[in-house]
Amino acid sequence: MRLDLAVLVLALVPALVNAADPKPAWGQRLDRELAAIADDPGYRLSGISVLALKGGEIAYEFQHGRRRIDDANPANDRPIGPDTMFRVASISKLVTTLGVLRLVDAGTLDLDRDVSEYLGWRLRNPHFPDTAITLRLLLSHNSSLRDAGGYFWDRTHRLRDVLVPGGALYGEGKAWSAEAAPGRYFSYANLPWGVIAEVMEAATGERFDRLMNRLVLEPLGVPGGYNPAEFSRTAIVNLATLYRKRENLPTGEEIWRDPEGRWYAQVDDLARDAPVSRAGPDYVPGTNGTLMAPQGGLRTSARGLARVMRMLVDGGRADGKAFLKPASMDEFFRTAWVHEMAKRNGDCASESGRPRLFNAWGLGNQQFMDISGPGCGDRLVEGGGFTGHGHLGEAWGLNGVFVFDRKSRDGMIVLVGGVARDPEKFPGKYSAMYRHEERLLTAVYRRAILELE
Repeated sequence: MRLDLAVLVLALVPALVNAADPKPAWGQRLDRELAAIADDPGYRLSGISVLALKGGEIAYEFQHGRRRIDDANPANDRPIGPDTMFRVASISKLVTTLGVLRLVDAGTLDLDRDVSEYLGWRLRNPHFPDTAITLRLLLSHNSSLRDAGGYFWDRTHRLRDVLVPGGALYGEGKAWSAEAAPGRYFSYANLPWGVIAEVMEAATGERFDRLMNRLVLEPLGVPGGYNPAEFSRTAIVNLATLYRKRENLPTGEEIWRDPEGRWYAQVDDLARDAPVSRAGPDYVPGTNGTLMAPQGGLRTSARGLARVMRMLVDGGRADGKAFLKPASMDEFFRTAWVHEMAKRNGDCASESGRPRLFNAWGLGNQQFMDISGPGCGDRLVEGGGFTGHGHLGEAWGLNGVFVFDRKSRDGMIVLVGGVARDPEKFPGKYSAMYRHEERLLTAVYRRAILELE
């Protein structure tokens, strides 16, 4: 009897394990496929968090790898989980845009008003002083502002001193294009988001990070925020360090090291450094909009971004409540710029020079047109077929993709926490994406959205 009972228990173990795993067979196969991509010795990834939306509902989630790495003592490593938050880089721009539109809905801001009227000082490109700069131009990368002179200054400085001729930080005026007037040329940049945040602060009297909590993150139930110094202990524990196997030398030089060697923390190494607020108690809202990194400083999880995505595919509603008015939803999705080669109306390369990555833009969101070529274009999946809206993020080892089709209500979120090799050496086969991004997106699209075996 004991032997028979033992045999029965052993026979039941696989069934019990399978019953405990809620994923269908295709989901388990996708888990293995994504893990193999992340662990590929060709360009190993420190960790990934992936989520797919199908018909407006979460159809798939997967996490793999580590949010904390201790090469000296692996026992201190911590895995990535469903609640792990990443600094999502430029995906932050899309979320910041939602804060602007909430203020437009409230009548506090106007997309087409000269922002000088909110700032309290005159913002003009000195080469084109008669052209007003509006939030619409700033949000669509058509403001004529550039990153050549930088896009972050600490709380001891004012942004106006960077942008107004004669200001203490104006220098040679590299922040401004001398070739194209506002509204005439698309050029992706981070600096406009510092101006946008300063406009938001000046119009409300609230500091940007706290304002975004009130306007966007809390109403949508999105964890995290733009200021880790005000996170709860639980949020800090769930925050991922971003890594590369690239060492940042004291000289400012950056060197890619042995891909089999150690990981170098790039940002949010909170096991070593406690978060410190960039804003002191004496900071006056509306004086330095770059302070809280509105262009790239949001920390949140794939699940948090899914809350944003579901609102967008549900027509501006979240949990049955209106979040954005229909007019603002229309403004968000309306095409503000399309690349026209003959007119030379914009620079469609990414910040790192990836060609034809940008082909159309709305307010704070990229429109993916499925343009393809070897190492060129905005195609998201192998063979094409997925177009939509969203944003990419790349900084400090993070590669992030937030993209959705508002008609089908399908979407994909991919967050990579670090890369072992220089991704520039592994360009995409059919797009300007990196090869590991192509592989991850294609796997998720085929299995979780198309439901192909």
